[in-house]
Amino acid sequence: MENDVCEVNCYHEDTVSRVQAKLKEQNTKEVTSIFKALADETRLKIAYALTLEDELCVCDVANIVGASTATASHHLRLLHNLGLAKYQKRGKLVYYSLDDDHVIQLVQLAFTHSMEVKSRV
Repeated sequence: MENDVCEVNCYHEDTVSRVQAKLKEQNTKEVTSIFKALADETRLKIAYALTLEDELCVCDVANIVGASTATASHHLRLLHNLGLAKYQKRGKLVYYSLDDDHVIQLVQLAFTHSMEVKSRV
């Protein structure tokens, strides 16, 4: 028998009720869409690049991630539509940045965690 599964089927009613009530207060669909967006390797690379620089133009992003300008623009637009990135047009160039410190922290924490897990193995 596996050691990571309860051997009996029971639950703590007060704990389950309390956590279920908290979950009902949250919009898990919006949070899920954030993680889905960042689950794409190209978008995660873009987001990480935007934690390293305050802003990057679409052409810079394309070169950083090794994609066409159209592909980079598509990914940046999706990040923008989900509220993870913002942009500013200056002349003929469009500059993107992450929307706020929460997004920056989320991306940085994911990479920090990844390095910690890697060092334990």
